[in-house]
Amino acid sequence: MSETRPPVTQPAPAGEFDAPKLVYILYFVSLAVGITAIAGLIVAYLKRGEASKDAASHYTFQIRTFWIGLLFAFVSALTMPIGVGFILGFLTVIWFLIRAIKGFMLTLDNKPVPDPETWLW
Repeated sequence: MSETRPPVTQPAPAGEFDAPKLVYILYFVSLAVGITAIAGLIVAYLKRGEASKDAASHYTFQIRTFWIGLLFAFVSALTMPIGVGFILGFLTVIWFLIRAIKGFMLTLDNKPVPDPETWLW
């Protein structure tokens, strides 16, 4: 009886996830200094074309996190006069943090984002 072995996977090249980690760190810092999110977005756009499939999944996730977060922030700002915007703004920050933490943890394990085009987490 022959044994079935799981397929051998190639380890990620050294440094493959360094730039995605940098973008996540810039996103974390953006909660205190907003401009760093734009720097992270620029890095993600510049690196996505030359990245491996695994790293590209992080860049896509990061780019979508920025634009969806900006949309949520805009809706929050529009609804602040009626009071709902404060709650939406708080929820947007929580959503942003969850996505950034999830992505950062995946880079630490050298894993791709399973569904980088999701709106949730």
